[in-house]
Amino acid sequence: MSNFFLILITAIGLSMDTFSLSILYGTVNINKNKAIKLSTMVGIFHFIMPLIGVNIGNIVLDFLIFDVDTIEGLIFLAIGLQMLLSINKEENIKSLTNIFSFLIFAFTVSIDSLIIGIGLKAITENFLLSSLVFMIISTIFTFLGLATGKKLSEKFGKISTIIGICILIVLSLHYLI
Repeated sequence: MSNFFLILITAIGLSMDTFSLSILYGTVNINKNKAIKLSTMVGIFHFIMPLIGVNIGNIVLDFLIFDVDTIEGLIFLAIGLQMLLSINKEENIKSLTNIFSFLIFAFTVSIDSLIIGIGLKAITENFLLSSLVFMIISTIFTFLGLATGKKLSEKFGKISTIIGICILIVLSLHYLI
């Protein structure tokens, strides 16, 4: 039972960045259908990535030629700049909810799950259960973050999007520095 609690706490920790970034995406008023699709895609990535991490384990650490934090930082910066450049455009919502942006978002917030997967053997031998818990928690946190962002946007308008852009840029600098 203590292993399950550790898995649950790990899943919540993994989902916190997903939650905060989902709030940012929610500020562009993503409709419920798209929120469900994005949340599901994030959940699927959070299921798959730890399993990939388990399978490649320590081999990745020996051959890793790039810094994962740098890649995450560049992706967050690109998303922030895209939002900044399109803040006054009507197609802003479309540009943040197409399948490509969903994949980028889901992949970016799931990189940590890949890294956790590499060390998952230290927590448990039940990798499918762990990945399932990661998937469920991340799906819920993504949906709640999108809903929270939507409420903030309805209350504060464009200022919430500008704050979201600032947060993305700060996050990108955090990963890059």
